[in-house]
Amino acid sequence: MNVGALQALVSDDFTAVDALIRERLASDVALINQLSAYIINSGGKRLRPLLVLLAARACNVQGNQHINLAAVIEFIHTATLLHDDVVDTSQLRRGNMTANAVWGNEAAVLVGDFLYSRAFEMMVDANDMRIMEILSHTTNTIAEGEVLQLLNCHDADTGEARYLEVVKRKTAKLFEAAAQIGAVLGNQPESVENALASYGMHLGIAFQLIDDVLDYSASPEDTGKNLGDDLAEGNPTLPLIHAMCQGTPEQARMIRKAIENGGHENMSAVCATIESTGGIPYTAKAAQREADLAIAALEPLPESSYKEALYSLAEFSVSRKY
Repeated sequence: MNVGALQALVSDDFTAVDALIRERLASDVALINQLSAYIINSGGKRLRPLLVLLAARACNVQGNQHINLAAVIEFIHTATLLHDDVVDTSQLRRGNMTANAVWGNEAAVLVGDFLYSRAFEMMVDANDMRIMEILSHTTNTIAEGEVLQLLNCHDADTGEARYLEVVKRKTAKLFEAAAQIGAVLGNQPESVENALASYGMHLGIAFQLIDDVLDYSASPEDTGKNLGDDLAEGNPTLPLIHAMCQGTPEQARMIRKAIENGGHENMSAVCATIESTGGIPYTAKAAQREADLAIAALEPLPESSYKEALYSLAEFSVSRKY
């Protein structure tokens, strides 16, 4: 089942989320409207709000707070993208120029702040302290992950454990919150809430690890960004870490220098080393383990088409080509 089929399962909800996003983006400051609409409409898969909707329906949620909170999750995600692109000096995302490349770093950071604060306004609408607790902790954890990634940048001594800690905080934490919210809104027992939180965390790790794979193996046309962008930014991801550990001393020195200096100068040699040391299948296998753990975590949920869709979402996370 592809993402389009998963979206079709909750098509009315998905349409309502899209309408709410557009409504709550509105501001009397023209630049906010232009920049935020640009990135929201730039072709993302919207997996995180989809995860809220599927989890909520799997937990028999009534009313429309899952619509509101799915939009909140998307606003938080979009804010992190705006800030990330500034920190990473990125020029291309999803095949389009990044917002900071079009409007400048200052505007991108400030509109990211607007999206964060709008998300918190919408959280208040839920009138649920448990939801506020989850999402406030989530945004704080994401910020910690972003700082940890900054510390790892150009640091060739970054190992697998330290890298995965960044993935858990910076990327997977929002997946965890998106799934967990569905259980909270459905007044599910702690066992189900914990199960969905675990599902989201493992799903998010799998998703990021496949992003690491695609950064060295997919075409720019499929991913919408340049091959080897992570290395160009000095970001040591799992394929690189594995290749440096498994390669010859000469290969390890070459990768170390590439991480420390950044750029695309030795990209062909780095990619050849990743291939010869099995960095891509090693990372893909790690992603599959996480996807399997995500699927296993769903055991406490009652059977439904939405639970099956959550299975499919985990399978998609590791089979996707973009």
